Amino acid sequence: MFSKSYLLATLAGGIYFFIAGYLIWGVLTVDFFTAHSGTATGVMKNSPDMIFIALGCLIQALFLSTIYSKWARGVHTLKQGIEFGALIGAFIGLGIGFLWYGASNLSDLTGVFAEAVLDIIFMAIGGAIIAVV
Repeated sequence: MFSKSYLLATLAGGIYFFIAGYLIWGVLTVDFFTAHSGTATGVMKNSPDMIFIALGCLIQALFLSTIYSKWARGVHTLKQGIEFGALIGAFIGLGIGFLWYGASNLSDLTGVFAEAVLDIIFMAIGGAIIAVV
């Protein structure tokens, strides 16, 4: 289970999730999601704890590598990685997005759809990295 390629895929995926996640949600889309946040206040920390964010990225990559290795059944192509990641992104962005929308005031519906599109693209790239590594 913890082969060299498995651990390298986890590390590469974790680094990608950390850096790309920061660029997408921490820099590029901050103003958009601020404008589409719901009525919840005080949800975001003023200064995020980067250690826990990095740990979360590594855990995501670890589990995605594990699930991908079982899903791919020995065939690790760029196309399969993109498909796998997009499916996971849709699960997160649409599935969990609508659950949060129905149960909280974190975002308006425009924010949910935008987050879903970003999640699908973000995870498709992550899946591709994990598959190729």
